[in-house]
Amino acid sequence: MLKSSRSPAELRTVFGDNLRSLAREYPSISELSRRLGINRTQFNRYLSGESFPRPDVLDRICNFFEVDARILLAPVETLDRPEGSALHSDYLKDFIDAGLMRVTEDVFPTGFYRFTRRSFISDESYVLGIVHVKRIDGVTYVRGYEPRAGMRYQGLSTHGPSREYRGYMTCHEDGVAFVLSRRNTLTYSFNYLARVSAAENSLWTGYVARTIRESESGERVLRMIYEYLGNDVSTAIAAARGCGFTTAPEIIPFHRRLLQLGTPFK
Repeated sequence: MLKSSRSPAELRTVFGDNLRSLAREYPSISELSRRLGINRTQFNRYLSGESFPRPDVLDRICNFFEVDARILLAPVETLDRPEGSALHSDYLKDFIDAGLMRVTEDVFPTGFYRFTRRSFISDESYVLGIVHVKRIDGVTYVRGYEPRAGMRYQGLSTHGPSREYRGYMTCHEDGVAFVLSRRNTLTYSFNYLARVSAAENSLWTGYVARTIRESESGERVLRMIYEYLGNDVSTAIAAARGCGFTTAPEIIPFHRRLLQLGTPFK
């Protein structure tokens, strides 16, 4: 009879460590446990390695974080890069990897960012949002959520997983570029940012382009600002409370100037 080389306590510790790693992407454990439909006290027991989830709860956790049940056995970092992924294929290695691996902490720090841009769906409105930037195996990833009001306006679900978008970042000759998409959709946006030299590494400016068919009305490319907030979760939570739609007078004057409000995009 085969015996596991690790005790149940050791396996619970692996799972707890993995769950903590995944939970760092969320500003609040209470909010995360609510989204998962798991009692906060029980969720803390998983985090501390005191207990395993039931099979149905484990399935819910794996589906939410888009990992598989190997999080019970191996570090989650080893599960984030599926074999056969086009992004990491040998065919693209010499064409894409060079830029992917050059987005270092000095180029674009890990942490939370607040962005400002005009709304694609309303000329009079501006969008404030929060994204989180992290690195896995040297690759820089971006994650955020679409505003509920914007999803509602388009007749789309406002459920958290439906609003979530993710993407990867690559180094550009004079900045960074990244591609974002919502879960299981065929809609994408391309973003380009360059550091504002006078802002002590805290501001980036550039543009966002969305992948839609050209029309006589409406714009596909808009100016955008990213502001680095650091890694403090409480700072990100405070900033997130002010996110959503706003108007031009509510935007910080210096940010308004960087957005060049009223000037057509060229």
